[in-house]
Amino acid sequence: MLRYVISFLLLAATPGFADPAMECGDAGSQVEIGECVADDEERVEAALATALRFALDAAAELDNVTERVVAVPALEAGQKAWEAYREEHCAFVGATYGGGSGTGIAIRSCWTSLGRARVDELMRYAR
Repeated sequence: MLRYVISFLLLAATPGFADPAMECGDAGSQVEIGECVADDEERVEAALATALRFALDAAAELDNVTERVVAVPALEAGQKAWEAYREEHCAFVGATYGGGSGTGIAIRSCWTSLGRARVDELMRYAR
C-alpha cells in the first residue's frame, strides 16, 4: 500500500508531457528559463532514480518468486540502453539549434521530457 501512495505522489509531482521550456515561459529571460528547466530536470532525475529503485525491487521479487535471475539484469541492461539513447537523442535535439543560445535549454528540456516518460514506464513495472 505504501508503495502505491509513494507512486502516486511521485507521479503527481511530475507534470504531464508538456514541453519543459514552455512550462518555464513565465520565467522571463533566457537565463531564468534555463535555470527553471535545470530545476525541472533535477526533479525528474530524482523521480527517475526513485522509480528505478521501485522497478528494481519488483524485478528482484519476480526473480525470487521464479527462482531465476533474469528480470534484474534485463532491467539494468534496458536502463543502460535507455540512458545511452537519451544522451544521443537529446544531443541531436540540441544540434538542431545550430549552436545557438537555446541549445542548452533544448537539451535539458529533452532530458526532462524523456525522463518523465521513463518514470511512467518504470512505475508500471513496479506495480
